[in-house]
Amino acid sequence: MSTAPLLSVVMPIYNEQEALPLTVERLRPILDGLGVTYEVVGVDDGSTDATPVLMQKIHQDWPEFRIVRFARNSGHQAALTAGIHRAFGDYVVSIDADLQDPPEKIPEMLELAREQGLDIVYGVRGDRGTDTFFKRHTAGAYYWLMRKLVGQRMPNQAGDYRLLSRAAVNALKAMPEHQPVYRLLVPWLGFPSGEVVYVREERVAGSTHYPLSKMVRLALDSVTNFSASPLRLATWLGLFSFLVCIALALYTTVAYAVGSTVPGWSSLFIGMLFIGAVQLVCVGLLGEYVGRIYSAVQARPAYFVGYDSAEERDRYGTGE
Repeated sequence: MSTAPLLSVVMPIYNEQEALPLTVERLRPILDGLGVTYEVVGVDDGSTDATPVLMQKIHQDWPEFRIVRFARNSGHQAALTAGIHRAFGDYVVSIDADLQDPPEKIPEMLELAREQGLDIVYGVRGDRGTDTFFKRHTAGAYYWLMRKLVGQRMPNQAGDYRLLSRAAVNALKAMPEHQPVYRLLVPWLGFPSGEVVYVREERVAGSTHYPLSKMVRLALDSVTNFSASPLRLATWLGLFSFLVCIALALYTTVAYAVGSTVPGWSSLFIGMLFIGAVQLVCVGLLGEYVGRIYSAVQARPAYFVGYDSAEERDRYGTGE
């Protein structure tokens, strides 16, 4: 772009043919009313429904809507990475396309960042009343664990709805993370930050793209990408099992000495299961880290961008 906009709104999109028109209808008046230059970077994460066609129509009617299209599906965090890395704005806001995070908070985020000179403004959920009992408690456990890893810099109940300054974006781009988890990386930067509280709404249309399996994967990625604590856990588990084995050996020796040994398979079977389980857990944890080292050594890109409407515009001109 010849002139960088003040604000970029990054929106990962995957199979959102039902929600996307409603999102654009609600988002555009808010951004037009800001009175600043802006762009919306819609990152199509290899959608297989009518989403790419809808995005092209939106781009034709709304010049500020920019299309970045992946060559294949690469995941939400990869789409978020591509959007943040390719955004031109002095401030970058990331938001999902399902309207669970209200776009009405974007002006408040921008105003807070500009007035107080903040590099990060988190969108923090003030209520999880729309979530199920299971999701509320698993989310609470996730944030508790992440705060133990990152420290108190990580705000509670803060997801991927946030504003970043250009300085924060450049810092993230300079980090050699192969599979970044921004919920941990952004607080780790320690840049001046603030919070905007909001109530998360229900999905405007369609079904969630974050089932339990992906939530578990995100939690595992968060821990293994950011901390070596699980390896220490494996060490402690091995030490604990060693102590248990010593205690059982002493108990067996004493029982034999007093002549109260009783032949049986229960204790032996339980002991073998216990030791085998501990060993498998330790090997599994080591495997997770070895696998990530292998991926980092391969240095394969996390995504392939097949199309960027901004590059096309720069090549052929704006047509105005």
